Amino acid sequence: PLLHHPGYWDLEEWVTAPPALAATPALPPWTCGRDGEVKLRLSESGPASAPPLTVHELFLRAVERFGDCTALAWKVGERWEKLAYREYYRRCRTVAKAFLKLGLERYHGVGILGFNSPEWFMADIGFAVGIYTTNSPEACQYVAENCQANILVVENHKQLQKILQVRDKLPNLKAVIQYKEALKEKQPNLFTWAELMEMGRDEPDGPLDGIIASQKPNQCCTLIYTSGTTGQPKGVMLSHDNLTWTAFATRETVRLQEADVFPEIVISYLPLSHIAAQMIDIWLTMRVGGAAYFAQPDALKGSLGNTLREVRPTAFMGVPRVWEKMQEAMKAAGAKSSAVRRKVAVWAKGVGLNGAISRRPLNYRLARKLVFGKVRKALGLDRCTKCYTGAAPISKETLEFFLSLDIPVYELYGMSESTGPHTISLPEAFRLTSCGKVMQGCQSKIANPDSEGIGEICFWGRHVFMGYLNMVEKTEEALDSEGWLHSGDLGKHDEQDFLFITGRIKELIITAGGENIPPVPIEDAVKEAMPLISNAMLIGDKRKFLSMLLTVKCQVNADTGAPEDELTPEAVDLCRKMGSSADRVSEIAGGKDRVVYSAIQKAIDCVNERATSNAQRIQKWAVLGCDFSIPGGELGPTMKLKRPAVMSLYKGQIEAFYKEAASDNAAPPS
Repeated sequence: PLLHHPGYWDLEEWVTAPPALAATPALPPWTCGRDGEVKLRLSESGPASAPPLTVHELFLRAVERFGDCTALAWKVGERWEKLAYREYYRRCRTVAKAFLKLGLERYHGVGILGFNSPEWFMADIGFAVGIYTTNSPEACQYVAENCQANILVVENHKQLQKILQVRDKLPNLKAVIQYKEALKEKQPNLFTWAELMEMGRDEPDGPLDGIIASQKPNQCCTLIYTSGTTGQPKGVMLSHDNLTWTAFATRETVRLQEADVFPEIVISYLPLSHIAAQMIDIWLTMRVGGAAYFAQPDALKGSLGNTLREVRPTAFMGVPRVWEKMQEAMKAAGAKSSAVRRKVAVWAKGVGLNGAISRRPLNYRLARKLVFGKVRKALGLDRCTKCYTGAAPISKETLEFFLSLDIPVYELYGMSESTGPHTISLPEAFRLTSCGKVMQGCQSKIANPDSEGIGEICFWGRHVFMGYLNMVEKTEEALDSEGWLHSGDLGKHDEQDFLFITGRIKELIITAGGENIPPVPIEDAVKEAMPLISNAMLIGDKRKFLSMLLTVKCQVNADTGAPEDELTPEAVDLCRKMGSSADRVSEIAGGKDRVVYSAIQKAIDCVNERATSNAQRIQKWAVLGCDFSIPGGELGPTMKLKRPAVMSLYKGQIEAFYKEAASDNAAPPS
């Protein structure tokens, strides 16, 4: 009966009500136990009053309504194989029955270590735990041990080796399944995906149906482990209701179409161990009967562009680095165009940006015909009406670049602890550098705002997580006595309730003089002033002045993802305009290229001129010999800067900034 509730799938006439907890006082608002239940944040009307569902009930509804629609698609050779919702559901049941036969116990995890695939999705429907593919064997062990995983599903021999190295330290582990490539060695309780499917095919339905019937929306459904940028990863417990309600509310906010009206298509390529990818690729797509097309494993190393042009998605989510790489490629291609083409492109971009900021100018249609339509088609975004970015800050320059091409990239903001989105930008609610407005059925507040209205951003809603697995103190830090989730992010609302992020509390630099300085705006300003810069990290906590580590834009190894010495075409072009002949990072780093260093200093001088106080001026800086990267340890899986790791890796360089100043026995130059 829940599936046919008269208002569950249609919010148009509902009105958001103030937050209220469900009338079940016996249940706690949070838990750290894998078998715990929590009080849902239901209200009497509006989006937050929607009947709670388990993921199984959501899946059944999709099968009932969209059973013959394409759910999953993956490439075999040059051909796309497709799977409809009805068969998708049947295979998920087969996998679940096989897991039970292998000894999967209630409230124990199924760890998944590998790139996005149909097998990943099928293994995930239940109590699953995504493990980042970049994790070391020790990091994999930590996650598997923390969630007491009974089963681990790995992609290939490379990922299998990580598990085999730590297998003896995982007492709860009962089986390992490899879903790609042939097994190179046979070991006890090690199976292929084909063997797993065969194992579950003839198992009775009764035990599985019994478990499904006992599931409740307010129980834990999945674990999302934080990337551990500030310490050990935390297991974020998300309930069935967290997932199903967030998919429901996001769909209403973004206005995705249902498959019987217009089939939505997404490309699955971002790490599924992150909630953003899971919410978009699995749950939100299931909610509307859309199709998830799987990219190639080397998507982020170069093949994503081809997949975009083949699939032509209707919605696309990219972390900032994806949009930046598109921007760099387009600039490089533009530099090779004829003078006439370049002039037309410059004219069209001016028209596009002016049209986005004000009303559409009269020559907008001409620009769209000559340039915008061709650009969208070349990118594979000609059918895409919803382009999003999230997971990390994106520069104003990149947003303006795409906006000038009539491709508005909408920012969204949230956390693993909020099941993904909390605020979302929309066509009618869009401001550059803002993360938009709060999602339907949720609420925000700014705690302890300063004179400029900047304070900690707090969340309320049914998307707020259950708690951190086995971490009571950390949970109490995140959730206050009134149930608000404290994000740790600093931000403010403008007069129309648009949210702007200004930094993170833990990233705040408190100088020796006691001044609080958010680093991100200064870092972004430097990158905007000097486009040659790839990454910038401000330093100065407990120090007498600010310094900065810089990296320059370079090529990336397509196989390893490691930065190379060769500059990008855009960087080479910038060097030539400065009067430098540099082609490599090693020709710039360490002050080797005086022309480039002089240009960087001028850019930093411009940033310093806009500083609100002398304490916010960058006094010393250096260009490193290698860009930040995931393999290098400076960036997390979603390309977030791991500041403690950078501080450790470049300790010598950082200490040199301040040692030099101390030996001068004088204040640093202004």
